[in-house]
This record gives sequence, structure tokens and C-alpha cells, in this order.
Amino acid sequence: MTTSASIDDAESLRPVGRIAAFFDLDKTIIAKSSTLAFSKPFFDQGLINRRAVLKSSYAQFLFLLSGADHDQMERMRAHIANMCAGWDVEQVRSIVAETLHDIVDPLVFAEAADLIADHKLRGHDIVVVSASGEEIVGPIAEALGADVSTATRMEVEDGRYNGTVEFYCYGDGKVEAMNVLAESRNYDLSQCFAYSDSITDLPMLNAVGHPTAVNPDRALRKEAASVGWPILTFSNPVSLRARFQTPSGTTVAASAAVGFSALVAGAVTYGLLRKKR
Repeated sequence: MTTSASIDDAESLRPVGRIAAFFDLDKTIIAKSSTLAFSKPFFDQGLINRRAVLKSSYAQFLFLLSGADHDQMERMRAHIANMCAGWDVEQVRSIVAETLHDIVDPLVFAEAADLIADHKLRGHDIVVVSASGEEIVGPIAEALGADVSTATRMEVEDGRYNGTVEFYCYGDGKVEAMNVLAESRNYDLSQCFAYSDSITDLPMLNAVGHPTAVNPDRALRKEAASVGWPILTFSNPVSLRARFQTPSGTTVAASAAVGFSALVAGAVTYGLLRKKR
């Protein structure tokens, strides 16, 4: 017959779940992008045209002011896939690596870097969760000292994007990716942390026990205030290279990738926001 003492002993022997801090990337860790600086080399190499260069600067301005709602993000998925179809993946990586020395380093919020360091000191894993492409997010996350990252996956055939999104790491997709990581890495999501700036990441924030809004858009600020979530303001961007004192090839690639990610998002967002008017 099972006694209450033996039940308690069994409970105490169960492995304790690990704790992770899940971070959105854009406008949560990264303050702003090198969109304009990277427009020229992409234009020079024929990946974008002059019209896209002009659109990217305008779109980046609008995106930083207003963000994007669910419908815009869904349209962005389709437009990004179509825009990148046929692009040579290695060419993209080569362009950003070769031109990085001519442009300004991407900026990371000092407060975000401090928060990441604090979680690491507490023994928590750092996880970057982003709707940007995995070939972009991965090296950025590594440069930031993250333990793992999860991001959008686009299908590649013969070294080129084929225009199909295999997995969209956005909205409920982020939660799906978090659950996969929780299973494989033994995370207890009820004890984990999450940080984001956008109402579109509400599923991600609701998936953990300790959600925090960072530089929230209007809708997320309202939601966070109504449920009593902490609200943080990050306002002190610093050079990624200066912040992390041991730059490596990975850091360089990550810095360049931020600019590429923002360039694509900027060009696409322009069209989406114009349609909303």
C-alpha cells in the first residue's frame, strides 16, 4: 500500500525543469537597424532595385513608429517569400560579410544586454525567438551569448530560396517552437521568462510564468497594464561589437545579418502599410 510519505518521496525525486528567458529580437534586443547602410551593397549586387532601396528607408521609419498588426505580418510572410525566391543564400552571406567594415555596427539595447547577463548569472538559458529567418537569427543569437534560438525557416533548393516558408515563427508559431524546446531541453515554461515589444507576441508572453513587455506598442502596453505585467523601457543602444568585447567571425556575420533582416522587412513593410491607407 502506498503511503503519503512514499508519494512525497517520489515527488521530490522528479527532475526539476530548467528555466529559460525567451527574447523577441526586433525592438526588444535590437534598437534599430542598418537598413540604409546595407541598401547600397544589396543594390550593387542586384538583389534589390532602386525602388526597393527608397522603400526600405520609408518603411523602416513607419515600422518603428507603428509596428505591424496580425494581418500585416501574415501578408509580410507571403511577400518576403516571393521577394527572396531565387536568391542565392551564400551570396547574401558573402555580401553582408564583405561590406560590414564599411557600415555602422548594429546597436543593441544596453539594458537588454544587462538583462541577458543577469539571466545567465542566475543559471537561466537564453533563447532568442524571432520571425526573421533562422540563418539570420542564429548567428545574432550566438553573438549575444544565447544558448539557442528559434526562427522562421524558408525552404532552400540547390542553395537558393524557393519562395516557400517551411515554418513561420510568429504568433502561435512561436509558442509551438517554445514547446518543442521545452520538451527537448526540459524547460518548465511556468517558471520561464519572456520579453517582447509587440501585441503580436501575446501568445509567446502568455506561454510563460513571467512575461514582461519591453518598449511595448500601444496594444501590448494596454494589455500588460490590465493584467499587471512588468513594463520595461530600453533606451540606451550601444555598439554590439563594443558591448561584447571579443568579436569573432560569428559576431561579424551576425551584425551584417541584422542589416539584411531589416532591409527585407523594411521593403516589404512599405507595401503593406501603403495598402492599409
